[in-house]
Amino acid sequence: MHLMDRNSSRGPLSFGLLLSALALGTSLAFASGAAAQQLTVSESPRSAESPGHIATPPVIVERVEKPEIPVHRFWDRNNVLLFSGVSVFRGLDYASTRNMQARGREEILLPDDVVNNSAGFAGVEAAASATSIGLSYWMHRAGHHKIERWISIAHISVTGFGAARNYALKSKHPPGVR
Repeated sequence: MHLMDRNSSRGPLSFGLLLSALALGTSLAFASGAAAQQLTVSESPRSAESPGHIATPPVIVERVEKPEIPVHRFWDRNNVLLFSGVSVFRGLDYASTRNMQARGREEILLPDDVVNNSAGFAGVEAAASATSIGLSYWMHRAGHHKIERWISIAHISVTGFGAARNYALKSKHPPGVR
């Protein structure tokens, strides 16, 4: 029996989920071990016992200021263009999926109940755009301005790849129909 069989209870999604859980568990295990280590300053036992012990001056650590990142408004020109790009590519994904289904192919990432419902599928695409904008806003508020932009860039890239793949798939015509 093939591991990627659609009717099997353990498909590629569960295998990927298992690998993700394993990677997360491993990284958390190593991170907790690293966090448990502490830096300590040890004193030699002989210096504490000697009466002529000369105290060493305390070490002064100066705080190094990070260079300030230029703050920008959230709805600046770059973000408006990026969010527009996300929305356009989500619309392209909707159109390419509908085109792929009209050519006899089947959507593999979403259930048929969602994809065959025009309003439901459009809602999923709109929610994906809103989620991308929300994540960008979260990163903006946290001061991670590069990640704020990269979220939209990655979303456009992944969605563009998916739409191009949908259009590139060969049609599955029923036998005898051309």
